[in-house]
Amino acid sequence: MKNDRTFSLRTLVGGLGIWAVAAASAAAQPGGRVPPGPDDLAGFVSIFDGKSLEGWDGDPRFWRVEGGAIVAESTPEKVVERNTFLIWKGGPVGDFELKLEFKLSDTANSGVQYRSATVSDLGPWALKGYQADMDGQNRFTGMVYEERGRGFLAERGQFVRIADGKVRKMIGSPGDPESLKALLRPGDWNQLHVIARGTVLIHVVNGRVMALLVDDDAEGRSMQGLLGLQLHAGKPMRIEFRNIYLKKL
Repeated sequence: MKNDRTFSLRTLVGGLGIWAVAAASAAAQPGGRVPPGPDDLAGFVSIFDGKSLEGWDGDPRFWRVEGGAIVAESTPEKVVERNTFLIWKGGPVGDFELKLEFKLSDTANSGVQYRSATVSDLGPWALKGYQADMDGQNRFTGMVYEERGRGFLAERGQFVRIADGKVRKMIGSPGDPESLKALLRPGDWNQLHVIARGTVLIHVVNGRVMALLVDDDAEGRSMQGLLGLQLHAGKPMRIEFRNIYLKKL
């Protein structure tokens, strides 16, 4: 069974030509550990200049640039009543890879939206769609979530297929959820790599595959849409993003 599962992971991400393949294969074996490979940015373009929010659109009360990073912050005086997003103005993306770094306060709840759509009746900065989830307590960091949609799709440590009718089926696991959690760095910078190719979605954090999804739910899935960064409603929090690179496939 171990060899079969490794083969299925290789088949799933076959042809991507990235170090996530090795990480996924190693994670399928007990105790398997592979250090992150070279941070290959060939074909990627920077979509954040490190100095301004040019090319992005969000509520100026909550989003700013500080120290080379995009900062999202709510305070007791500036309360986020509904999840709000900083939306990339470069238009919809379909098949792509996204790399960035993020850092969260311990109260933070956030995520990176992709293949998403605006929700006009909730205001100009509301999105729905796929999300690479993250939070300051690392309960959900790395998960494939769907904002204002089907909810939890593939939790950390899960390799899931969603069939028509929103039926979730477990295929395998890229690793034990608690072991994967131990690789996260609370209160420090973490690396996120999102891969979306066809119906396959892969989330990699700090060089390890955290969650994989094959979305065969034709009615529920999205094949293209907007990119965005989330500031969640709730307690005061601070979230930072930097070194944001995109490659369209």
